Amino acid sequence: MTNALETRDLRKHYEMGDVTVKALEGVDIEVERGDFVSIMGPSGSGKSTLMHMLGLLDNPTSGRVIIDGTETGDLSDTIKARFRLAKIGFIFQFYSLLSGFSALENTYMPLLMNGTETNEAKERAKEALDKVGLSDRIQHTPSELSGGQRQRVAIARAIVNEPEIVLADEATSELDTETSRDIMDTFRNVAESGQTVITVNHEESLGQEADRIIWLEDGEIVDR
Repeated sequence: MTNALETRDLRKHYEMGDVTVKALEGVDIEVERGDFVSIMGPSGSGKSTLMHMLGLLDNPTSGRVIIDGTETGDLSDTIKARFRLAKIGFIFQFYSLLSGFSALENTYMPLLMNGTETNEAKERAKEALDKVGLSDRIQHTPSELSGGQRQRVAIARAIVNEPEIVLADEATSELDTETSRDIMDTFRNVAESGQTVITVNHEESLGQEADRIIWLEDGEIVDR
């Protein structure tokens, strides 16, 4: 069976004047479908850089990112954007919700962008919000929701397209411990439904909620 995601000798270097900063240096990972993986490491270890590479938000200096069997380095920018919309769901630290729109509207917007008819988009958004335990908050705007509830809306928005991979970059860093564990439980439920979940966590105890930890230091994997 094809892995959900693979990287091969992935490298990302930045030129800072006369100095070359090696943010990633030869990263090889394999993530199977339905895996729940946490990427961890100290500040500056390359965690967010790796997530940007996996999410096709930035291009590597060299190496390969293979998603669902597709060599993404061969894709044009236009096709890569479409591929990203279809295959990857993103959850970020600060929710990135539209303040004047309800939870339902925030959730179904990716479907409208993908050409889904409005009524179908609304029904699928309701199902996604129900999966994250927010069926009674669908008409509330972000200002009417707690931090944990806002993050659940962000998760619903990320999974509504039923992407192959869900990427969560420091999605619990602004939440208290109890709410953070609830969010990690939600990620596990998403993985158990068949979607692949990869998170970056700032606390080791939260990362251990995942099935597997990939530990980065100085842009290299030191434990998996």
